[in-house]
Amino acid sequence: MSTSASAMVNELASISLPDLDAIAALQVRNDRKYVVDEATVDLMIGDLAADLKVLEIDGLRTFDYRSVYFDTPDFDLHHAAATGRRRRFKVRTRVYEDSGQAMLEVKTKDGRGRTVKERLDYDIDDSSQLTPEGRRFLQMALVSSDVPVADDVLSHTGLQPVLTTAYRRSTIVHETSGTRATIDCALVCTAPDGRSVSLDAIIVESKSLTAAGPVDRWMWANGHRPVKISKCSTGLAALNPELPSNKWRRILDRHFS
Repeated sequence: MSTSASAMVNELASISLPDLDAIAALQVRNDRKYVVDEATVDLMIGDLAADLKVLEIDGLRTFDYRSVYFDTPDFDLHHAAATGRRRRFKVRTRVYEDSGQAMLEVKTKDGRGRTVKERLDYDIDDSSQLTPEGRRFLQMALVSSDVPVADDVLSHTGLQPVLTTAYRRSTIVHETSGTRATIDCALVCTAPDGRSVSLDAIIVESKSLTAAGPVDRWMWANGHRPVKISKCSTGLAALNPELPSNKWRRILDRHFS
């Protein structure tokens, strides 16, 4: 397993988390994802390096992430993503393995297709479950975002862990444009019964307020177009062939094993 997605991140100037958030927190944003190889990431960083900085915390520039995703027994949230429902949500816990911190995150899609993310500090020992406090936070997030959801979904048994993802991430920020991008490698998706699949490529995800950023323009100029991929939904489809997967079929056939 590679220690990072690109050796080039070590050539960039560093930036702290508070400074990165001051430039490009982007809790409401447009996301575009690209599935590429390491050589492409190296070229992209090299070409944009003059305006890029990489997040560094305690001397680290690449970090281990673990996320647990929740869905109903009938995979209603997966079906909403597979059919492109405009107003939908995703709920997960995220563990930052290097620091031992954890968050509960609720991601919703607004009427314009933008991603809205809300976060709650979470006990790492509860990362595989939704606590009563976590369910209240989820309910408040859904009410404020106007995402319709049945009452039984928010019950004690309505949402259960369905997938765990583990991967390594570096985060770069383009200072002059106020945009950022994440670079994820070594993705492994594991079902509750222990079955797992892995992605043999790197996911670059650009994050901007409105228009495409420099990372997007570089990708387009070099023949790479945004693709449909979700660590949760694509991983679930790879592990459960009975679930709808047409939206991610190209990525599943080419890159998951």
